[in-house]
Amino acid sequence: MGKKLLIVESPAKAKTVSKYVGPDFIVKASVGHIRDLPKSGKDAIDIDAGFVPHYVISPDKKKVVKEIQAAAKSTDEVLLATDPDREGEAIAWHIAELLPKGTKVKRVSYNEITEEAVRNALKHPRDIDTNLRKAQEARRVLDRLFGYGLSALIWKKVRYGLSAGRVQSPALRIIMEREREIRSFNPLTFWTITADVEKNKVFQIICAEEPTERSRVDMILEEGEKGVWVVGEIKETKAKRSPRPPFITSTLQQAASTRLGFSPSRTMGTAQKLYEAGHITYMRTDSVAMSSSATDACEKEVKKIFGDQYHEKRAYKTKSKNAQEAHEAIRPTYFSKQEAGSNSDQKRLYQLIWQRAMASQMTDAGLLKTKVLVKVGENPDMPRFSVNGNRILFDGWLKADPASRKDDIEVPEVAEGDTLNLKKIHAEEKQTQPPSRYSEAGIIKELEKRGIGRPSTYASIIKTLQDRGYVEKEGRTLFPTDTGDVVSSFVEKNFGEYISDSFTADMENELDDIAEGNREYEKTLK
Repeated sequence: MGKKLLIVESPAKAKTVSKYVGPDFIVKASVGHIRDLPKSGKDAIDIDAGFVPHYVISPDKKKVVKEIQAAAKSTDEVLLATDPDREGEAIAWHIAELLPKGTKVKRVSYNEITEEAVRNALKHPRDIDTNLRKAQEARRVLDRLFGYGLSALIWKKVRYGLSAGRVQSPALRIIMEREREIRSFNPLTFWTITADVEKNKVFQIICAEEPTERSRVDMILEEGEKGVWVVGEIKETKAKRSPRPPFITSTLQQAASTRLGFSPSRTMGTAQKLYEAGHITYMRTDSVAMSSSATDACEKEVKKIFGDQYHEKRAYKTKSKNAQEAHEAIRPTYFSKQEAGSNSDQKRLYQLIWQRAMASQMTDAGLLKTKVLVKVGENPDMPRFSVNGNRILFDGWLKADPASRKDDIEVPEVAEGDTLNLKKIHAEEKQTQPPSRYSEAGIIKELEKRGIGRPSTYASIIKTLQDRGYVEKEGRTLFPTDTGDVVSSFVEKNFGEYISDSFTADMENELDDIAEGNREYEKTLK
C-alpha cells in the first residue's frame, strides 16, 4: 500500500497528528488559508455573473502550495484534515482545487486531536461538504461587498485608512449607543441608611427604603434614634445553585476575561495551542452538549476525585436560536488530566475548562438563605431594616469550581421578639450611576444575544476595533475614541438600515438576500 498525504492547518497540529497516524502517512500543514480574494473589489467578485468570487493564491503561501502539490504527486491519496468548521471546510476545498488533476481527495474531520479520534476519522473519510464551504464563501463575499465598499466611502468622506465591516460596524455601534446613554444620563440623588445594632455582638442592618427626599431621611433618622428596635421575623429558605453548562466559544472568552484577565484574542490563541496539543476539544463551537463517552469519562473522574455523592448526570440544550451545534462543547480530551499546557497561560485556561466541564456533571450546591427583619418603633410610616446571610449546606459542583463559591455571610444569632440595642444610625448620600461601559466579556455577551457574528469571530472583531483606534481598553473596560464616534455616526447616518441586527443575522444564514441588498447599497453610493 502506498503512502497517503494528510493535510492539516498548522505545523503544531501536524506534529501532534504525526504521532498517531504511523509511517504510511505524510503529514503537512497548509498554515491556514492558501487562497483569498484579491484586494481590489472589482477583481474579486463578478457581481453581474451572480457574485462569482475570483480567488488568487496568497503571495506568502506560494511555496506551501508547491510543496503540497509535489507531495500529492508522490502519494496515492490526499486526506484533508483541516479544522471541523466552515473555515476548515473552505480551506480543504481550496487545497483540493489546486491539487494535480486526477488526485484522489477525501475529507476527514475530528473534534479532538487524540489517537482514538484521529484514527477513527481516517476510517470514515467523506467528501467536502459543499454547503459548509459555500456558507464560508457567502460570508467572505458579503464581507468584501459590504466592508470594502463602505470602507472606501469612509476614506473619501471621513479620513483615509479607516474601515467598516459587516460585523465590525454593528459592534462599534453597540458600544457607541452605550456611550451616548452615559453622556445623556441625568443622575438622581438618594440616600442609603444603615444602623449598627447589638445583641450579644454588634452587627449592621440596612433600611429597606432608599429615600430620595432629605425630609424623608430626617424622619427615618429621628424615629430610629428614639424608637425601640425589635426583631420582627426571621425567614430561612433552602435554595440550590445548579452548575452551568460546559464552555462554548463565547462563554469561554467571557470567563477567561473575567477570571484570568485574558483578552478574547489571547484566550483563543491559547485555546488553539491546547487543542493542537490534544488537550481540549475544538474551541470554536456554540454547542453545550458533551458526547455520551465524554459524560461517562467525566462521571468516572467525579466519583474518583470527589465521591459518588457529587455526581449527577446532566444534559444541556443550547438556548441560542442561531446556534448550529456542529461540535461538542469545549472540554478536556481526558478528564483524568487535571493539569495540561506548556506555559502559564495554557495551564490556567486548561484548568478553567476542566473545572467547568467537571462541574457540569455534578450535583447542585445546597444553600440556606436567611433574612432577619427588624421593626423600629410604632410609627407605621417607618420602613423596616434587615440583614441577609447565606450558608452553604452542601458544596456540590462548587467542589470542582471553588472560584464560583460565594463566601458564607454570617447572620447574627437572634430570635423573633428580641430587642436590639441601637449603637448608631447613619445616612449616606449617593447618586444613581449611568450604565457601565462594555468590557470585552460584556460586548461578546451582547453580540451573542443579538445574533451578530459567530463565536469564532468575536476575538477578531474586538481586536480590529482596537487596532483601528475606534476603542481603547483601560483595565477591562472599552472606551470609544473620537475616531470611533465619527465613524460610527457616519455609518449609522448613511447606512443604518444595512447594519441592523436583523440584517447581520440574516446574512449569516442566507446569501440569497445579497443580490437585492447590494443593488440598494450601490444606489446609496451613487
